[in-house]
Amino acid sequence: MKRTLAVILAGGEGERLSILSSMRAKPAVPFGGKYRIIDFTLSNCVNSDIDNVVVLTQYNPRSLNDHIGMGRPWDLDRNTGGVRMLQPYIARGRVAEWYRGTADAVLQNLNVIGQASGDAVLVLAGDHIYKMDYQPFVAAHRRHRADVTIAVRRVPLADATRMGILAMDDTGRVVEWHEKPRQPKSDLASMGVYVFSKRALHQWLSDTRVDFGHDVIPAMIEGGARVYGYRFDGYWQDVGTVQSYWEANLALLSDAPELDLYDREWVIHTRSEERAPAKIGATAQVHRSLISHGCVINGSVVNSVLSPGVVVDIGAVVRDSIVLFDSVIRPGAVVDRAILDKEVAVGPGAIVGEGTDYDEVNRREPGRLNTGITVVGKRAVIPRGVRIGRNVLIGEGVRATDFASRVVRSGSTIERPKDRIVRPVAHTVAPDSSAGRDAPTADESDLAPRAAEAGGKGPGESRRAAEAKD
Repeated sequence: MKRTLAVILAGGEGERLSILSSMRAKPAVPFGGKYRIIDFTLSNCVNSDIDNVVVLTQYNPRSLNDHIGMGRPWDLDRNTGGVRMLQPYIARGRVAEWYRGTADAVLQNLNVIGQASGDAVLVLAGDHIYKMDYQPFVAAHRRHRADVTIAVRRVPLADATRMGILAMDDTGRVVEWHEKPRQPKSDLASMGVYVFSKRALHQWLSDTRVDFGHDVIPAMIEGGARVYGYRFDGYWQDVGTVQSYWEANLALLSDAPELDLYDREWVIHTRSEERAPAKIGATAQVHRSLISHGCVINGSVVNSVLSPGVVVDIGAVVRDSIVLFDSVIRPGAVVDRAILDKEVAVGPGAIVGEGTDYDEVNRREPGRLNTGITVVGKRAVIPRGVRIGRNVLIGEGVRATDFASRVVRSGSTIERPKDRIVRPVAHTVAPDSSAGRDAPTADESDLAPRAAEAGGKGPGESRRAAEAKD
């Protein structure tokens, strides 16, 4: 495998993940408590003995760059090979533009690919959750003397409409291809994982073929190239929607999950800061959940995934939810069937995810929030006593004063006014002195995350290190 270069496509915008990917690239979205989505592809590479990796970034790359850095957690901080982060650039005589598609991203970096030793180039998606040994995959490619070999697997027909669907003959050669068909004829789908020969990349990539699935693969099949499929039966999940992201996280809680994070023979590596061990208090109740390091639990956590530094106070309940880094759920609050991004503060007695009207779709994002999951953006503050329904979108940096009522009905969206600057949560705000009116209390002093409880530093200090960035 030393003769194989891995190219990871990590520049996707990931719009279907709603606000979770609005300020970060989709591969940088946290997953499984302590990990990022791209950790799985990077770990597949190093576990497959591939130590020459190129990551092509584009959309909001800062958090991805911070997370990967020099590649030390994956043993990719090397003088020869290792990991390199490449972004779109302006070349002399070329109009400045972003990558137009997956194939165009590789085309614009063919000079780097050509300098790598070896004859095989793995082209990998950086936004899928899976465990795959690439060694037999590349061996099958060489055995067939293929121009390209595509990793394929069977998928539910309901998912086939958003994938490349193909048919193979008895020898494994791909004889038919349909990119995202409206009425799929087969359930055999491309995983977006390819191994190309360098010669084929130079021959078939061009300025008019911008996407592998739409342009390059169909042209190769029509042109008589040697296109083969490689059947993969292991765990693979495209977490491209809010529902699939939520389901894939909670699937980790089963007694025998398909994705085994505890497999010592196939370790998933990540960049992680030092934090204290998780603390489960005398009043805590924890059932079938993942609790990451630095968490302080004094309330109830049921069927949920908690990232590092999460605080659940006495009497608070987190159920069927995903709570990301350094969020705080205050006494008596309830978080049910929700996803909370980083550093969210849920006030005492507040409810995030209330009611049975799961089919009341979000009016702002009906195609993304339509299964009853409420999503709260990074550093949002949910005021004391507020009740939030299903399929609600709470924007990044929302403050207590942005709530006009104590009841946020299902399908609603709460955002900060456009003319305000989104800043980190203030530590002191004058409390609302009026009693009994519908406007929520604006006291945010009891909502800001308690850094000391979560094992971090105090306000104003650099307590958000590697894993606490976007």
